[in-house]
Amino acid sequence: MAGLRNTRAYVELLRPPLAPMDLALPGSVALLAAYATTGTLPPLIPFVIATIGAYFAITSSYVYNDCCDIDVDLVGMPDRPLPSSDITKGQALSYSAFLFGIAAVVALYLNPESLVALIVATLVMAVYSMWAKRNTPFSWVLVGLAYGIVPIGVWLALAPLGLLKAGPGFHIGALIFGAMIGITDWGFTNCDASRDVEGDKKKGIPTLPVTYGISLTSKFVAFTWVLGVALSLALGITTDLGYLYFGAAIVAGAWMLLQSLDFVKNPTAERGNQIFYQGANYRAVLFVVLIADVLLRAVVSWYPGVPI
Repeated sequence: MAGLRNTRAYVELLRPPLAPMDLALPGSVALLAAYATTGTLPPLIPFVIATIGAYFAITSSYVYNDCCDIDVDLVGMPDRPLPSSDITKGQALSYSAFLFGIAAVVALYLNPESLVALIVATLVMAVYSMWAKRNTPFSWVLVGLAYGIVPIGVWLALAPLGLLKAGPGFHIGALIFGAMIGITDWGFTNCDASRDVEGDKKKGIPTLPVTYGISLTSKFVAFTWVLGVALSLALGITTDLGYLYFGAAIVAGAWMLLQSLDFVKNPTAERGNQIFYQGANYRAVLFVVLIADVLLRAVVSWYPGVPI
């Protein structure tokens, strides 16, 4: 039983409810990068390992952040693996390093430019987890910067800039994808902080909702999603995506904006928790449809004149 509990703890540290988003994000970026720059699908092996490597990079940051937040989680989420002592902090740190190591090997193999992006993103998240979160209400800026680098790093794996590895060069789609993720992660982080507001208050952590209140925070979250939905449309335009993607971006985006408005009307910790997961589901749906759109366009592209 102890071994089973230990295994479950390691899985839980990866935050399984976010897995659809965390896998669909790099998968969609990898496909789009190849298709937007070459008009074809990427080779299967680079696509698969880029997706898995990015997933490990993302989850490595989750585990490390949990190692830095044990005292806070003891108040707000005592059943999580670290505060409940299902695994030790040392084990979790080793786990985070292991996940990062796999991601680094993958990035180096695919394109050293991706490795540079991974290292920069990881260092920014380390500063957030170790220092910024406990010292400034604007630490969310660093989270958005770090996660905004993730799609850029994945894009470079399939479509290098040509600086450290030959490739097609800069494409505006990579920057827009990164901005979309980075800005909406500002919303994610502050929703997360809204649901943890009581624990943060007790530990003196000056998050945005602790310092300025959940009501103001909810308005900022809504603003980030307005920008995020607008950038999702800009991404489709600049990478020549089809009707399937735009339909999903409009419908799902409108739904997400309605959820954000409801958070503004009901600025509570419980609603912050709900919109945190709703945002993750919105992203997962958008990325899956993006993947479907690219695959559809690639498969039927030999039919001239077919609207897709």
